[in-house]
Amino acid sequence: MSRCRMLASETRIFNQGDTPVRAHVLLEGAVRIAQTGGDGGQIVVRFITPGEMFGTMALFTDHRYPADADTLTSAIEVSWSEADLLKLMRHHPQIAINALKIVGARIQEAQNRLRELSTQPVERRVANALLRLGNQAAGQTSKGLKIEFPLRRKEIADICGTTLHSVSRILTVWERRGLLLTQKQYLTIVDLAGIRHIAGD
Repeated sequence: MSRCRMLASETRIFNQGDTPVRAHVLLEGAVRIAQTGGDGGQIVVRFITPGEMFGTMALFTDHRYPADADTLTSAIEVSWSEADLLKLMRHHPQIAINALKIVGARIQEAQNRLRELSTQPVERRVANALLRLGNQAAGQTSKGLKIEFPLRRKEIADICGTTLHSVSRILTVWERRGLLLTQKQYLTIVDLAGIRHIAGD
C-alpha cells in the first residue's frame, strides 16, 4: 500500500543511514538531497521536483538511505515499502522499466558532474548547474526562466563543489551584467544565451 504525506517546508523526510527505506515520489513541492561525509562536510546531491522518484536506490543496495532528504517548500509525497514496490513492478513492468531509465539518467548526471568538477573552472560549473536546474524545474516569466523553488547560494556552492564566497562573487557579477535576477531566494535566468555561453554550450 502507498503512503501519502503532506509536509511543511524545511521538514526532514528521512535521514542519511536510516532504515527501513521506502521508495518515494514527489507530487508537489521541492526536496533537497544532501549527503554528509565522515569529516562532516556536506554536498548537495540533487534537487527533487514533482514527478521524480527519490530514496529508491537504497532499496536495491544496502537498505539504508545514502543521504538526507529535506523539503524546500511545502510538499506532498507518496511512498511504498520494498515489498509493495516489487509487487507493483511485477504487475506493471513499465514501472520497472521507468525506474531503470531514472537510475540510468541519474548515473549519467553524476558522471557529467564528476567530469565538470575535474575539468571545468568554477564559473562554468555554476553555469552548468543553473542550466540543469532551469531544465528540471523552471517556468517562463516576463523576466526570464524562473527556478521554481528557493535556492540558497550555499546550496549552489555545495552542488558545484566550491565555496560560498566563490558562488556569491560569481552570482553578484552576473546579476550586475543582467544575466540573473534573485528575489527572496528565487533565482531567474534573465539571459539564457549568456549563461549557456559561460557554460560552454
